[in-house]
Amino acid sequence: MGIRLKRAGIDDFVICDEGDDVGGTWRDNRYPGAACDVPSHLYSFSFEPNPEWTRAYANQREIQAYLVHCVDKFQLRPHLRLGTKVRSATFVERRGTYVLETDPGGSIHARVLVAACGGLSRPCIPDIAGLDDFEGTAMHSARWNPGLSLEGKTVAVIGTGASAIQIVPAIAPHAARLYVFQRTPPWILPKPDGPISRWKRRAFRRLPPLQRLARAAIYWRTELLATAFVYLPGLLTIGERVAERYLRRSVTDPSLRAKLVPSYSMGCKRILPSNDYYPALQRPNVDLVVEGIDTVRRQSIVTLDGKERPVDIIVLATGFRAAEQVAPFEISGREGLRLDEVWRQGAEAYLGTTIHGFPNFFMLVGPNTGLGHSSLVFMIESQVHYVLGMIRRMQTSHLRSVEVRRDEQVRYNGDLAARLRKTVWASGCSSWYLTRDGKNTTLWPGFTFEFWLRTRRFDAQRYELQSESAANPGPAESE
Repeated sequence: MGIRLKRAGIDDFVICDEGDDVGGTWRDNRYPGAACDVPSHLYSFSFEPNPEWTRAYANQREIQAYLVHCVDKFQLRPHLRLGTKVRSATFVERRGTYVLETDPGGSIHARVLVAACGGLSRPCIPDIAGLDDFEGTAMHSARWNPGLSLEGKTVAVIGTGASAIQIVPAIAPHAARLYVFQRTPPWILPKPDGPISRWKRRAFRRLPPLQRLARAAIYWRTELLATAFVYLPGLLTIGERVAERYLRRSVTDPSLRAKLVPSYSMGCKRILPSNDYYPALQRPNVDLVVEGIDTVRRQSIVTLDGKERPVDIIVLATGFRAAEQVAPFEISGREGLRLDEVWRQGAEAYLGTTIHGFPNFFMLVGPNTGLGHSSLVFMIESQVHYVLGMIRRMQTSHLRSVEVRRDEQVRYNGDLAARLRKTVWASGCSSWYLTRDGKNTTLWPGFTFEFWLRTRRFDAQRYELQSESAANPGPAESE
């Protein structure tokens, strides 16, 4: 968003980040083995291709370095306020601005507010009896202690999702014993990963169109997967057969293999790519535990069958609270309307970007913009383009406020709900895609190019536009 503002000649903006550096989830998730499950050339900005990716699927360190490179190349440092947490944002109607209160103390007055806090920013801590009394080290995967040594330690990894299947192979060679606590086995497919050769990187540097062609090929290959997720879920049975063959070929022990067979339709939960998770589970120092956890004691974990396992370290690879979307901070719109109250029955927005009752407030990676098949970076760029169109309209038409019409938001979300009911994500399993009430507030039920088409221009007829002259702003306030 900052880059596009600068390229549009808009230089009066600040970016608040409570972290000590840029990078978001790639700054915070530093656990061993952290990597992306979207191909590198697609998981990067279209306007800033990176010919230096060393692997088909980049790791955390490379992605973080790429984001820092973008900040420096496009000169965003002067706009950054790192270590700054936004506590609240209140819309002042007579001025058409938001007043943001921050920590450390201070206030910011802004005509436009963009929340780009992301869906994977709030770790999900499981409600396990006794967890707070554990005397060893307990940490969520997104809060990894890089100075922690696992040598000679007994480690418990709770969870078998996307983070766990990266952590387990990375730490298994170092832990004296590793317990992997599984509630639901995931569908796992081979990961088509590997190094990108020097000659290919050199070719991408010298012939940029070649890299754009490679990116386009990856995009359309992944885009085809939406057909199975959204329109023809029956096609996923082909993927199930591939995954079952991969499991049979990878795990020779019949009893272990039986524990790893999913009991739900592929795609209902996130499909996980990995080449080293199954081998890691078969190491002599690794045990897969499928009995549920009853309680955590000061130095051990007790399962429902009464068995107690002494542990030194607990890793909570339990994901994030993505579906239970809440306001990223206290946001008040027209007449004191609170976003957390509006979303009490589930988060909704128009195009995952604008919300009735909250003028001049835009979200990136808002409700129902997540994907199960492609790169979220593509969706973010589409949203940024849409938001920039609104900002430009505000400038050229001298608008005090822009607010999506209530009827348009209701119609849009009704259509989304109807489409989501036909997808594989509604096939009956419990996943982080769904709220506790079963509402899917996370995923986009369609092709990404459809979302791109919908956000190519600002559709002003769906909005309430108020001009600067429509109301008297009153006497100026000191800022």
